[in-house]
Amino acid sequence: MPRKHECRWRRLAESTARELEKARAEIAALRAARQAAEEKLASALTKISEYERRLFGRSTERVPPVDRELRRSDTDVSAASKESSSEPTQDKQAKRRSKTRRSEDAPGLRKETIEHPVSERARRCPHCGGTAAPVGTGKFTTEWEYVPGYFVCRRHIQEVVACQCGQYIARAEAPLRVFDRTQYGPGLIAYLIVSKCGDAMPTYRAEKHFTRLGVPIARSTLGDLIHRAAGILDPLYEALLARIVADAHCQADETSFRLQSRPDKRGFVWTFLTGKQIAYVFSGDRSGQTPARVLGGTTGSLVVDAYTGYNDVTDVDGRTRCGCWSHARRYLFRALDTAPEARDALDMILELFRVERDAIEQDMFGTDEHLAMRVRRSRPVLDQIKAWIEQQKPKHLPEGPMGAALRYISNQWRPLTVFMSDPQIPIHNNASESALRIVALSRKNTLFFGHEQAARNFSILYSLVQTAERHGVNALAYLEDVLMRVQTHTASRVEELLPDRWKPG
Repeated sequence: MPRKHECRWRRLAESTARELEKARAEIAALRAARQAAEEKLASALTKISEYERRLFGRSTERVPPVDRELRRSDTDVSAASKESSSEPTQDKQAKRRSKTRRSEDAPGLRKETIEHPVSERARRCPHCGGTAAPVGTGKFTTEWEYVPGYFVCRRHIQEVVACQCGQYIARAEAPLRVFDRTQYGPGLIAYLIVSKCGDAMPTYRAEKHFTRLGVPIARSTLGDLIHRAAGILDPLYEALLARIVADAHCQADETSFRLQSRPDKRGFVWTFLTGKQIAYVFSGDRSGQTPARVLGGTTGSLVVDAYTGYNDVTDVDGRTRCGCWSHARRYLFRALDTAPEARDALDMILELFRVERDAIEQDMFGTDEHLAMRVRRSRPVLDQIKAWIEQQKPKHLPEGPMGAALRYISNQWRPLTVFMSDPQIPIHNNASESALRIVALSRKNTLFFGHEQAARNFSILYSLVQTAERHGVNALAYLEDVLMRVQTHTASRVEELLPDRWKPG
């Protein structure tokens, strides 16, 4: 072949090779773009599915509760235990009877005994004509009935005495009241507070409820009673918040709440808790200034989600940031529809929760034995999760739901594993989220706070009511007592009136 034609064919081959390489690159780019578009579509479909569940589905359908998953995954149930689930055993029956007895012996429960005698006609024996006599104590049954609550109108009469000389007149001291010149007692105010901050009853419903009971009270008066009571209880709130801040193990979370005075911008209610102590703090925005103001300068641990607003508190000189495995679990649950392999990670995370459940059932949570159990059982599971994440990363783009789940766990891996060094650190932040449920319910029922001072007042009342309920203290009796006592109690010993130390006066 002539050299001229040989060069021409070589140039043609090189040009064809370049065109082929270019076509291959374009095909690869198109495939990558298609895969990215599919990932974005899957992410959008996942969000749509999540919104549909929120709008039309039950709240429990969003993420199955851990307890239910643990019960479902238990495979060591024998045939005898299955039979016992259909036919209660003697132990279960005894437990039910003891529970019934405990409820009948509840303090403050009114009891009535109604006797039903046999009629004279029924006493006459149809065989001999004699009169039947009582045998034993008779048969008794229990009936639970509801009697509507009632108000008491108390008329206080102060005796006035005078000397015959006409130079001396004395009058009995006036009864103590929650506020000066108020005609409402501490029991009524306590009931109003618990209805609002324990049962999320809007003020207008409380107004209707009081009217049905025969005491119409204006809605504005009810609101004034609530806010004035919050001012009286403020020292207790400050003592409660100080105790939480001083604790080495703290949890926090936040949720939005609108203000009537500022409808174009949302405020936020933050919850800070340790153990059974709960304190709520309101702020006008979601910036990190609130956690910095509350927890700034303290050390210990702080269990939170991945929100960057807590960064100022968890820097090198602050608290150790601890992650939440429940949040990681939710990311994986959202990815199930497009990535069924997420079930493997969900099962592994479930094993971490199983260890915590076993520690609670064995009454060793927070002890050295609990830490040893974590090292023995949780550490291998964490290693499996870490290896699984590294294996799955190359298979998923970051834009998709599975990529978001993998990215969240990878970025939060250090906070998510801090619990391995301290048995008193929980592996999740469910307690904080649970504490915010009453706020979310109030937001649904009342829609907004009037203004920032009103929001702070409600934070005070929420804190005391919810802390009392966490300690098993009757919030109604507690508030009725401390509303009077806190005003004369020694300021340096105000902690004695907090729910966990309170003793009825």
